[in-house]
Amino acid sequence: MRVNFTVNGRQQEADDVWEGESLLYVLRERMGLPGSKNACEQGECGSCTVRLDGVPVCSCLVAAGQVEGRDVVTVEGLAEFAKQREEHGHGGACGTGGGCGTKGGVSLDAARRWQSKPGDSQTGEGVELSNIQQAFIDAGAVQCGFCTPGLLVQADALLEENSSPSDQDIREALSGNLCRCTGYEKILDAVRLAAARQGEAV
Repeated sequence: MRVNFTVNGRQQEADDVWEGESLLYVLRERMGLPGSKNACEQGECGSCTVRLDGVPVCSCLVAAGQVEGRDVVTVEGLAEFAKQREEHGHGGACGTGGGCGTKGGVSLDAARRWQSKPGDSQTGEGVELSNIQQAFIDAGAVQCGFCTPGLLVQADALLEENSSPSDQDIREALSGNLCRCTGYEKILDAVRLAAARQGEAV
């Protein structure tokens, strides 16, 4: 079958997709977007987390046919997505009654309106990092990096919904993302740092 959907602000088409093929496989193998990692393929580790219509999902559990006409944001497009969200008044306001349109963060209409710049959403290169991406670097929250894309996508969604999360909020939001290297403390530090910087920017 043929699947048409938007990936990082660009209309994409995948041909000859098998009915049981996962979104993760389509992103990595058919579209050349290797940021979402293929680890457990059972929705247990969170390494393949992407945003589907603004909501974080494990892309290994989403059948490619389910994304027909929908919007996907991968880690490669995260910085531009965050930038567009800030420019259009979304983000932290969602968690404070600002009304982004959905309980889970960005509204479907807002997700459909954002557009990437040429080149940046394919590789993630040549763009200014998002707040959460820079915080991960500054806090030393990246080691082997395999879990990092999923953690970044999930943490970005958390900070969009809750601009000043408690440690319990952070732990709960990231509970579906496994990391074998860091011991998690630096990851928690990174999310705290991003939240503090987000608060200063408001």
